[in-house]
Amino acid sequence: MKTGCVSVVIPIYNEEANLPELLRRCLEMGRTLDRAFEIVLVDDGSKDGSRQMLTAAAERDTAHVVAVLLNRNYGQHAAVMAGLAQARGDIVVTLDGDLQNPPEEVPKLVAAVDDGHDVVGGVRRRRMDTWFRRTASRTMNRIMGRITGVYVTDYGCMLRAYRRDIVDAILMSGERSVYVPALGNSFAGSLTEVIVEHAERRAGESKYRLSSLVNLYFDLLVGTTTAPLRLLSFVGTLSALAGLGFGVFLLVLRFIYGPGWAAEGVFTIFAVLFIFLGVQLLGMGLLGEYIGRISRDVQRRPRYLVHQVIGSGYAAGAGGSIGRAASREIGA
Repeated sequence: MKTGCVSVVIPIYNEEANLPELLRRCLEMGRTLDRAFEIVLVDDGSKDGSRQMLTAAAERDTAHVVAVLLNRNYGQHAAVMAGLAQARGDIVVTLDGDLQNPPEEVPKLVAAVDDGHDVVGGVRRRRMDTWFRRTASRTMNRIMGRITGVYVTDYGCMLRAYRRDIVDAILMSGERSVYVPALGNSFAGSLTEVIVEHAERRAGESKYRLSSLVNLYFDLLVGTTTAPLRLLSFVGTLSALAGLGFGVFLLVLRFIYGPGWAAEGVFTIFAVLFIFLGVQLLGMGLLGEYIGRISRDVQRRPRYLVHQVIGSGYAAGAGGSIGRAASREIGA
């Protein structure tokens, strides 16, 4: 048997229809790894029977299943962070709970980490998603690659593997709004990707609506780079130069055609003012977003509150402070 342990971290939100199949396939996959493993399932405030099913699974198999129960819904990436704080593996793999990323693909990523890579990303061979989601994902991948200089084929794939020191660095990061794949990539000395399969959702509904996707991509942009501010400065400079040139042009036309041209220039002035007003409001909005995030990070409020941990992992308190225990209730 190989040394070290593999932890598979799975955020769960209202997935009771998929949980029996997910648990069965994850445990079968773990036994093929030829090393110690654990499945860390984080209940992100589910409203269905997911919490009870996770509790029963962890009590039934304390050696391999860890149930982390958050006191309410905090969002996918906060739940992933809670799972990373509990995971004790030398290699940590993140996986969605809807079975669209097959658990059977995990050994591919583990093998790539064994080959010496710090972070291994999955690239979905054939995405079984809507045209809109595929298009939005491709667009965001190109934008993020251009902005960050880290070119990743599939930023949206949660099937990813991290070496232990990368996980520790992610957990030490203090920002409250976290996009885990991008944050992990920023610490990676060696990053690679492997082709993985992608399946249609077997049961339940996707938790990502249009507004959720917009918020996710906005967090990805604002949380990883200041490029939007630089872009705004560039746009503002172009607008100022264009306004100056347009003003000179209007002055020349006024001398040629007289003051009666274009209703004394009133409508033109309004048009120019609206352009500059729009640029200013956009700039204020972006600055406000960054300042708001700075304020939240300075306050250092916990990302999540763990209600209970059941199983073989490390118990944690609010925000991921680690202490050894098998099952411990906290807050909530």
